[in-house]
Amino acid sequence: MNRRLWLLRQCVVAACIIAISMTQLRGGDAVDINQPYSATMSKPVLWDGELVFVVTAPYKTKLLRVWVPVPPSDGVQDVRLSEFSTFPVDVKPQIDTEPVFGNRFAYFEFSDPQGAMIIRHRLEVLTHELNWHLDSEKVKPPAVWPEAFEPYLRSENQAVVADERFQKLLSDVLPQRRNPLQDLDAVMSFTDKNFTYSHEKASLKASSLNGLLEYSGHCSDYHGFCAAMGRVMSLPTRVTYGINPFPNASPSHCKLEAYLPPYGWVSFDVSETQKLTKAIRSDGSRTDEEREKLVAAAHDRLIAGFRDSTYILQTRGTDYDLVPKAAGRVAVVRTIYAEADGKALPDPDPSNSTETKFAWMTAHQFTSDVPAPYPFKNTGSLAENR
Repeated sequence: MNRRLWLLRQCVVAACIIAISMTQLRGGDAVDINQPYSATMSKPVLWDGELVFVVTAPYKTKLLRVWVPVPPSDGVQDVRLSEFSTFPVDVKPQIDTEPVFGNRFAYFEFSDPQGAMIIRHRLEVLTHELNWHLDSEKVKPPAVWPEAFEPYLRSENQAVVADERFQKLLSDVLPQRRNPLQDLDAVMSFTDKNFTYSHEKASLKASSLNGLLEYSGHCSDYHGFCAAMGRVMSLPTRVTYGINPFPNASPSHCKLEAYLPPYGWVSFDVSETQKLTKAIRSDGSRTDEEREKLVAAAHDRLIAGFRDSTYILQTRGTDYDLVPKAAGRVAVVRTIYAEADGKALPDPDPSNSTETKFAWMTAHQFTSDVPAPYPFKNTGSLAENR
């Protein structure tokens, strides 16, 4: 064998060794941070509407800066129209993408604002219901996650803290570890059983610590807590924020997503499932047997992976730098983020009855091209997902 053939053979052997090692490293399956949603899509709904943000900067503010999320088109939802306008002054936005999670924002600057500044966002979005029908036996995470997943596994200097307190709680909740999906089920069931939905004790920042210390809060505290517990289990997790198009004090709502190979990113809504099961249990028109069947169906839909078509996704992830840079890193952007002369304006929660003063508010109105009842208030939808 001449030297050239020998070198070629050695290269082939080395390539095979690397390929085998990478397969072992990944647990037998490649994982892709950008894997499209693998759920079954159904029930398309075209939402046509408008978000209106009324921002009042403190007196004598020299510069008011506002960032507004721009919903992505991603195969599940198709953003057919996204148009901005302002009042009483005409300000054109700068559209940029933050580098960590790829969230897009429209950025506005108002110099010497006098009174309230109004930003209108006209939207037309086609979206779908997603059902993953997860099989716990098929979920097999890799031995080591590729570097691209690091933002979804980190646990320091952010809203989704995952320190030794969460590790201790996990050992209490899960003294015996099982399959990753079954373990995540146990965490979400623990949250459902022990957390109390409260706007008065909400962090508005997807704070896992607020969830851990209070066992209370609203959707972001539930899902920030579950995200932290998932990361303790070495599962990449993220909080996603979006728009619920129905009339409400605030249109913002968040969900939990976990990366579960081979399915990829999967959506879960713990807080809304809890609200639904609470309503079912208090329904005096049903028998005990009927109520328990519906509660079981709600849990089955949760753990199978489900996202409703009454949800318009806006952002993924927490704790990122806006573009252009804000005064600091933001935990989440619910409907907007605003600063007056470099100081963040407080995030309002109009559902908190103890608060009456707000630096900004969001009004919204949407219509759908087909009837689209909210599945977390519609028990009839549970039979469709079984």
